[in-house]
Amino acid sequence: MFKIVKKDVLNPTITRLVVDAPFVAKKAQPGQFIILRTTAEGERLPFTIAGSDPKKGTVTIIYQVVGASTLELNQFEEGDCLADFVGPLGKPSELEGLKHVAIVGGGAGCAIAYPLAYKLHELGADVCSVAGFRSKDLVILEEEFDAASKKFIKMSDDGTWGEQGFVTAGLEKEILARQGTDEQFDEVIAIGPIIMMKNIALLTKKYGIKTVVSMNPIMIDGTGMCGCCRVMVGGKMKFACVDGPDFDGWEVDFDSASERNTMYRSWERTKYEEGCNLLKEGK
Repeated sequence: MFKIVKKDVLNPTITRLVVDAPFVAKKAQPGQFIILRTTAEGERLPFTIAGSDPKKGTVTIIYQVVGASTLELNQFEEGDCLADFVGPLGKPSELEGLKHVAIVGGGAGCAIAYPLAYKLHELGADVCSVAGFRSKDLVILEEEFDAASKKFIKMSDDGTWGEQGFVTAGLEKEILARQGTDEQFDEVIAIGPIIMMKNIALLTKKYGIKTVVSMNPIMIDGTGMCGCCRVMVGGKMKFACVDGPDFDGWEVDFDSASERNTMYRSWERTKYEEGCNLLKEGK
């Protein structure tokens, strides 16, 4: 059993858990993920590792409550135990040798982007973080990004936090400011909604800047056997759980990935509402 040692509510829909999982913490690297189950009968839930402490033996995950299973997970409190917590899975992000990097996070994707910014900062890279949220009320990890970034660009849809606009606008402004200098970006790493990552890749391709995206397709077993996490990259089928989750943003077929990710949205919403009703009834 894996004990929850700390729980923080970051915004109305996003929660951070620190879990006692020493064997996972020992080998976890930025970009990798875990799969957990709340109970022996629970659904397998994949979450990118948002941080780890090998000395304390803990692993941090940050998740958004969007369906019945994440709603169930959100009922767990400090001291409660999860049935399973398996990992680290997937390939670590390739960060060595990068000198000037833009880390772009959108919404809950910032939870995945932050450990990359932190690791790059530790490696001595010039990190420019670009984070976007719908409004100030939904902002997470602001202080953490600020500490790990040489420059931190804040964007919000309604203008209540940082500049008004999308992350593409903030990133392009910084790309143009660095043109012709020795601080031009070696790489852009984008993590967030599929449409955001698609638009980032279209933007960076125009400027010839290598771009890596982190894909989060439907996933079940995390070993490549079920095939649910397949994505098309460069015209070839890849499995996000074993070939990724990081891929060349210019090569990803974002349209097919978006279609697959929304296949069960209506069912997911129905189950979420059923779970909410049960909680209201005290069952």
